[in-house]
Amino acid sequence: MSKTASSVWEECLSFIQDNIKPQAYKTWFEPIKPVKLSGEALTIQVPSKFFYEWLEEHYIKLLRVALVKQLGEDAKLIYDVRMENNYSSNNQHTVKIPSSNRNPMVAQGVAFPIDVNKRELKNPFIIPGIQKVKIESQLNPNYNFENFIEGDSNRLARSASMAVSNKPGGTSFNPLLIYGGVGLGKTHLAHAIGVEIKDKYPDKIVLYISSEKFTQQYIDSVKGNSRNDFIHFYQMIDVLLIDDVQFLSGKTGTQDVFFHIFNHLHQNGKQVILTSDKAPVDMQDIEQRLLSRFKWGLSAELQAPDYETRVLILRNKLYRDGVEMPLEIVEYIAKNIKSNVRELEGVLISLIAQASFNRKEFTLALTKQIVDKFVKNTKREVSIEYIQKIVSHYFELDVATLQSKTRKRHIVQARQLAMYFAKRMTKASLASIGSQIGKRDHATVLHACKTVDNLTETDKQFRKYVDDITKKLTF
Repeated sequence: MSKTASSVWEECLSFIQDNIKPQAYKTWFEPIKPVKLSGEALTIQVPSKFFYEWLEEHYIKLLRVALVKQLGEDAKLIYDVRMENNYSSNNQHTVKIPSSNRNPMVAQGVAFPIDVNKRELKNPFIIPGIQKVKIESQLNPNYNFENFIEGDSNRLARSASMAVSNKPGGTSFNPLLIYGGVGLGKTHLAHAIGVEIKDKYPDKIVLYISSEKFTQQYIDSVKGNSRNDFIHFYQMIDVLLIDDVQFLSGKTGTQDVFFHIFNHLHQNGKQVILTSDKAPVDMQDIEQRLLSRFKWGLSAELQAPDYETRVLILRNKLYRDGVEMPLEIVEYIAKNIKSNVRELEGVLISLIAQASFNRKEFTLALTKQIVDKFVKNTKREVSIEYIQKIVSHYFELDVATLQSKTRKRHIVQARQLAMYFAKRMTKASLASIGSQIGKRDHATVLHACKTVDNLTETDKQFRKYVDDITKKLTF
């Protein structure tokens, strides 16, 4: 009895079914239809390009063994891939794609594995091709471990970062979540990890990206009907560094796709590094399944540097810039600027600029003048929790009443004002603001902001509320 496409594929399926889980078989093999047998080449029809890519990525060895058993060592597999027109579901066509499972010794000019450029996989960074050498890491080489000053406030985070750099994906610190306030060095450490890994393991694909840019790329991929390409691109990364992961708050679609990318990377021994302005337990509007994964590895906090560390940071900065400065001036700055590294360096840069432009010496008087001005102009970081406390106190309410479902006019107005100031003075999304102020949705927050704007223009008393609360929040 001569072999047919159907008979060969049935035998293949019998073998495959015995070697994988029932659910996987049902999902990935039952929908396949045998189309044609030509010599040692079997053509099968698959429902989509994504389907073909998944088979090639996850079941290529199994397919090869099954085919060789039926057609011999020269067995070849060709996919008949159904492609849909983006604008009309009725306008379908198919393309023939050779599998990468053919024997590399007799593959007659076909690369093994399949040339990824032929898959037309879209790179969200808009770099032609998808080869490893063409994926830029987006790293800043100026942020390295050498110029990250260690102190009691950051020792755990720095040590864990070094451990990850030495053995990416091979430590229990996966993921590594570095969290802390503004200007304490989260981004610096993330870049330093990437720079060190690229130096030690040049073949690894390392990528740094902010969560906001990641979100925008995801939105663009959905609009451009290339969501699968977006996922596949990120699944290729060996070391993924995502900055400010708290900005995924309230973005359910982005969280969902990141969840799947995270799982793939983690299961395949790839390294994930995250930074955030808060610990996982304090993150709002992040799905629980994602938060649980953030806690799998190590969460290391960066705290404000102590006095000795601040002096070392300033002296290191001066040394790198080739500037000499009296120790008493360095110590004065360190004693008076306590909040974060960014402000420390900001004062130093201002002082150097003033002395250089005005051709003045570094003096304590000039330093005091700049420090006083800097402290006065530095705005306090305001949280949604703090805004609610200030607004509640102003209207002589407690926060629980502010967040309650009551529709009493003065409480509704207080709640709307809290939402309005949260939108103005924080980087939180509308969904996150609503969730933290009484578990409202983003539409409620949007309506509150519009209401406050309208009442401010038409109601003098309400305008006084806004002015008074603004002063309390900014001074």
